[in-house]
Amino acid sequence: MMKNRSSDKVSVKWILILCISSFSVGILFTNRKWAPPNSNGQIITRRRQEQELKAASEDCTTKQKLGHDKDIMGEVYRTHEAIQSLDKTISSLQMELAAARSAQEMGNSDSNAIHEGLPKKAFVVIGINTAFSSRKRRDSVRESWMPQGEKLLQLEREKGIVVRFMIGHSATSNSILDRAIDMEDAQHKDFLRLEHVEGYHELSAKTKTFFSTAVSIWDAEFYVKVDDDVHVNLGTLAATLARHRSKPRVYMGCMKSGPVLSQKNVKYHEPEYWKFGEEGNKYFRHATGQIYVISRDLARYISINQAILHKYANEDVSLGSWFIGLEVEHIDERNMCCGTPPDCEWKAQAGNVCIASFDWSCSGICKSVEKIKDVHARCGEGDGAVWSALF
Repeated sequence: MMKNRSSDKVSVKWILILCISSFSVGILFTNRKWAPPNSNGQIITRRRQEQELKAASEDCTTKQKLGHDKDIMGEVYRTHEAIQSLDKTISSLQMELAAARSAQEMGNSDSNAIHEGLPKKAFVVIGINTAFSSRKRRDSVRESWMPQGEKLLQLEREKGIVVRFMIGHSATSNSILDRAIDMEDAQHKDFLRLEHVEGYHELSAKTKTFFSTAVSIWDAEFYVKVDDDVHVNLGTLAATLARHRSKPRVYMGCMKSGPVLSQKNVKYHEPEYWKFGEEGNKYFRHATGQIYVISRDLARYISINQAILHKYANEDVSLGSWFIGLEVEHIDERNMCCGTPPDCEWKAQAGNVCIASFDWSCSGICKSVEKIKDVHARCGEGDGAVWSALF
């Protein structure tokens, strides 16, 4: 009986131990079975959140970088503009100082001093080179691309575009040639009279005198010389110049480099050919003489230094030589040397209106008196173009 009780006690204890062990094993098994999926889900969710945060952070960083890059580029552009403006201002002040010194040294006895008062503001001054014998050419220009009368004055007032025929005087004072120009000027009021003795071989001297005289009368941003047998679209010219107005020293035209002619008795013979090296050499690059543009500082430079600027046989070569050694931007503008119809006409129809048109073979429009009106009709920009041009 006692033995049975003892075995009952043992069995109860073992039953209790077995129950506790089974419960513990069950909990352990359950944790191992379900914990990993929950843990993996949390890890996946956490990784997704981290990736989304990283993507958002990278996107934000990229946007900030792009915005920062744009800010930098904008700042660079503004700085560049400011430097150009400052360079132009400094250059202008230097030229004004040089002009003041020159005037003081010369005791204001220079021929430019005859013009009283300060120079008038203008955008561009256009001097049309002409001769005593070219009355018909001048009339053909007036009847084509050059405004007349009140329209000429209005163009100057409203657009700052000054257009004048430039001419000197004859070797004989008050000759019949001079009086004829006086009468023509009284009728049209479109001449700029120069202190210069007219002559075909004096074009380099005339060019110096023109720029010096023009600078003393008009404070313009640009100065243009054009021959009286060339067709010009004023609006297109002004719009083109406006794109370069922030530059301090501009020399613009159709740049060329022709041969230096050493042979005597030929057109364009260069007596000083030896200065350009061996026989057969070419001139340095320069704008062709039919039409070219220089900016204010270069015109002032010519005015100040006109007494010591060397003249070569050809006027366009002389002008180009004056700028060698200077910080000048040469602009090769091919729209300033279009051919006459059909060349300029095709370009106009394509929307690329020419600045100037002429025939290379004639160094101007061949038989310009008869042809320039036709060139204007077929290659002109339209009478309203210059008035609507923005510059």
